[in-house]
Amino acid sequence: MKVTMFKSKLHQMKVTEANLHYEGSITIDSDLLDEAGILPYEKVQVVNITNGARLETYTIPGEAGSRVCCLNGAAARRTQVGDRIIVIAYADMSPEEAERFRPRVVIVDEHNDPKTIVNETEYATKYDPESGLMDNTVVDE
Repeated sequence: MKVTMFKSKLHQMKVTEANLHYEGSITIDSDLLDEAGILPYEKVQVVNITNGARLETYTIPGEAGSRVCCLNGAAARRTQVGDRIIVIAYADMSPEEAERFRPRVVIVDEHNDPKTIVNETEYATKYDPESGLMDNTVVDE
């Protein structure tokens, strides 16, 4: 038996572009994909913090260092430039693998620069509801 587990995410990404006329996907700075352990063309769930929309798509690597986060195709209708999103990747694992596995969470700042890497159970106490961002403390690398 396999279970689907949360593998990694980019948290608080700011949408920098929306391209309705592209065939679909989400373009993300390749450095950020690497930091989160998300592969190019990997299936991801995109959760829009700003408006509550959810969708599934796949990643396309963007220019390294550009901090791009562009929703393409139909997904562009679910977001606006400036929206905050969460990009989540999942993995199928055996129950034994799942018990030992620790997800990777990369929280970015208002410029999509990685600021905090945490484990899923510790970051909730460091979230600032006023700004919608995390502090700059590295909890777990």
